[in-house]
Amino acid sequence: MKHTWVRAVVSAGVLLAWLAMPAPAGADARRQQSPDPPQAGYIGADACLTCHEGYDTAVNSSKHAFAKDPRTPAAAYGCESCHGPGEAHSQDPASVKVKIFTKLSASETNETCLTCHDRGQHAMWNGSAHDSRNMSCGSCHSVHQPKSARAQLAAVNQTQQCATCHRDKVSKLDRSGHMPVREGKMECSSCHNVHGSTNVRLLKAGNTVSESCTSCHAEKRGPFLFEHAALAGDSCSTCHDPHGSSNERMLVAKQPFLCQRCHNFTRHPSTIYDSAILATNNKVFGRSCVTCHSTIHGSNHPAGSRFVR
Repeated sequence: MKHTWVRAVVSAGVLLAWLAMPAPAGADARRQQSPDPPQAGYIGADACLTCHEGYDTAVNSSKHAFAKDPRTPAAAYGCESCHGPGEAHSQDPASVKVKIFTKLSASETNETCLTCHDRGQHAMWNGSAHDSRNMSCGSCHSVHQPKSARAQLAAVNQTQQCATCHRDKVSKLDRSGHMPVREGKMECSSCHNVHGSTNVRLLKAGNTVSESCTSCHAEKRGPFLFEHAALAGDSCSTCHDPHGSSNERMLVAKQPFLCQRCHNFTRHPSTIYDSAILATNNKVFGRSCVTCHSTIHGSNHPAGSRFVR
């Protein structure tokens, strides 16, 4: 009993000594420190809003307003994080201007945005297809007057935004065979990384069009014992238009004429062009060539060299 009492007294003494020690210089201590004083020339967002009232409405409802994220404007100098120090401008607004992005060049605008947006999907912007065409972040995004529910786009949704330039691609969505973009199940960014990528056509997945398609259509990927030569080159787009078509399965031409663009030798199958048998030949109806050649993407069957099974 005596030894138990002694151990309890010693333990209590150690605890009291530990509690009396100064707090370590860890995360809690850093949070308790006062913030760094503002640098010379900065006056704070509240001063900006005395004249530019309402410009913070959209910003406050976006990720730019996350003050606990050290990479956001709200965690730094607010408006001045992007527009530059405003003290001189506040004293002489007519002569001294801050950064007005609608009047800056694309490279100057992008340089400002990339001070924060330089990771993840934005990491490949420099030298990308859109960057090389002198587009700026403000070409698609509006920080103060966005029209979309997310991503602060200048248009109502991503499809309309892309349509401002890619009208020929977006118009294909109105055709009978199309990607499920107009139904809201997909977006342009489902396949493309508009901020840059390391492969063709700003694709998100794979290094070729075929690899991008098979990232979803895995059953078409292979490898197959017998490969269709149409897929051995580059892509599924040899036969399919990925943005939309007036033909079934988004084919670039109707069957059997699609197949005969390559299979143009004599007799079967090209003899269906013969006017004497065109009206009676059932190869021009229904699923046409794939009625028999059902495994047209490739076959693993020992007898599947002609893709009939």
